[in-house]
Amino acid sequence: MVGGTAPQTEGTQSPAERLGVQPDAIVLEIGYDSDSDDELRKAIVERSGNELIGSDTNEVVDVALLWWRDGDGDLFDALVDAREPLADDGVIWVLTPKSGRDGHVPPSDISEAAPAAGLQQTTNLNAAKDWTGSRLVTPRSPRQKR
Repeated sequence: MVGGTAPQTEGTQSPAERLGVQPDAIVLEIGYDSDSDDELRKAIVERSGNELIGSDTNEVVDVALLWWRDGDGDLFDALVDAREPLADDGVIWVLTPKSGRDGHVPPSDISEAAPAAGLQQTTNLNAAKDWTGSRLVTPRSPRQKR
């Protein structure tokens, strides 16, 4: 970071920064297809300094990107699969087409599937031109001690 630089506002942050992707983050990508946002994907690679990895990985990941569209199957199962390689403090971003776009997923689908998969929804944001992002995390129990 350059000294004297003002913090970036949401409007000037890169898409990867809005998703909270940190340098050196390992990012898992699930559900990539031709409609996935290439600008967002490139920003994540640039910010993390790592290529996106596929679901056949054995690595522990910091972020899981789940491109999800209506008709993709069972969201609960996809969330369980995305959660498996996730670091304890990792996050899952469910990226869904915005309202009015092909494949739009009602927000209620995510809010119903997340708790069933042991996840808590914390944030929704405009992730890309045609995509909305829903941030999911593993809830912390008061009994969890490190």
